[in-house]
Amino acid sequence: MCGRESDSHIGVFRKLCTASVLITLLCPKLEHSATRSEKLKHSSISPKHVLVCLELKFNLDQYVNKRYPGLVKIVRNSKREGLIRARIQGWNAATAPIVGFFDAHVEFNTAWAEPILTRVKEDHTRIILPAIDNIKYNTFEVQQYANAAHGYNWGLWCMYIIPPQDWLDKGDETAPIRTPAMIGCSFVVDREYFGEIGLLDPGMEVYGGENIELGMRVWQCGGSMEVLPCARVAHIERTKKPYNNDIDYYAKRNALRAAEVWMDEYKSHVYMAWNIPMNNPGVDFGDVSERTALRKRLKCRSFRWYLEHVYPEMRIYNNTITYGEVRNSKASGYCLDQGSEDDDKAILYPCHGMSSQLARYSTEGLLQLGPLGSTTFLPDTKCLIDDGRNRTPSLKKCDAVSRTSQRLWDFTQNGPIISRDTGRCLEVEMAKDANFGLRLVVQRCSGQKWMIRNWIKHPRH
Repeated sequence: MCGRESDSHIGVFRKLCTASVLITLLCPKLEHSATRSEKLKHSSISPKHVLVCLELKFNLDQYVNKRYPGLVKIVRNSKREGLIRARIQGWNAATAPIVGFFDAHVEFNTAWAEPILTRVKEDHTRIILPAIDNIKYNTFEVQQYANAAHGYNWGLWCMYIIPPQDWLDKGDETAPIRTPAMIGCSFVVDREYFGEIGLLDPGMEVYGGENIELGMRVWQCGGSMEVLPCARVAHIERTKKPYNNDIDYYAKRNALRAAEVWMDEYKSHVYMAWNIPMNNPGVDFGDVSERTALRKRLKCRSFRWYLEHVYPEMRIYNNTITYGEVRNSKASGYCLDQGSEDDDKAILYPCHGMSSQLARYSTEGLLQLGPLGSTTFLPDTKCLIDDGRNRTPSLKKCDAVSRTSQRLWDFTQNGPIISRDTGRCLEVEMAKDANFGLRLVVQRCSGQKWMIRNWIKHPRH
């Protein structure tokens, strides 16, 4: 049911549950009254029989009591907690049976609430996401985005993805879109159900990953998540973030927490995506025993089930034996690197541990180089090739190699890397005309040794 439908639905909408709208704000040192008005005008967009209160973190008491008496409730944390725990505090203070969580830099379209509340009332285990449009930061013009589901890569960072095929086949652009996870700036959920399934993970810090973890958990534990195209909000992307600049650290930390609790044998993919070892990763992601107990108590399904039924577009790399930086004994400070994507030639480059130096060696014998092609919406990582003609190895799409043996290599840790097709070895030679005086070649084996940083211990069957 969409808000733009006929007036005959007004009576239905008036029977809907009330909702608390939670908007989390970071207190600035200085504020302007116009900014206050922008943040609070959301309350005049929603019908009063639907909206109970706005939960804010802002020094607004006098302003709120005068302009919005009885409508807006202010909740403050005693210290800076970050978005995730601030939202949990808002949930604790909310009184309505349905709660909506929204970023402060989100604007609401007309009739956004009614279709969402209808879907939640039909099934309280649904988490509903309004469709998100863009507000251009320099003009404040609203740019409508195409309908999309919300997915993520193996680093557990969110992204828009094409809706599932069954939705496309319907030919109804107002139909709910099944989504594996959420972008995170706006979602609505039954308050009691949200508590039953464990809220957001309070052990996560700042933000990043909690939106993906919630999607996994809801689906694996019997609920569902969907985007509702006829309920729309608009989001402005800020040019400067008000929180710690080291967001990558928190995103990594939170991703590892989610992986350890929910992803079973697929958790290695998260470590691969971040290019860190599974043992002693150098990131303290905290105690996950309570979240593991929650999963057991809710009798949740496996992550394999989730991939098969909810997010089949994810590429699986369970055949990986070893991953990370590849170093040669002759030039230990230099790593195998994918080089320029347009050049399709592997190179040696000073080791930096970023995605261009992420290698994977598989049980099949593939040696792939570059960032994981996490989903079928993205190109997959290229294979290292010895075509038998050139002295330098190339990088090609694995399925585009005419003779499959050209993409296969034999490798043992601290040993040579040998082409199964030619018997030649991947080696390093000194060359004055090459970058850093080093050239990557395939040639007759001379005994050079290679090491790939991280190993995965596969269970024996």
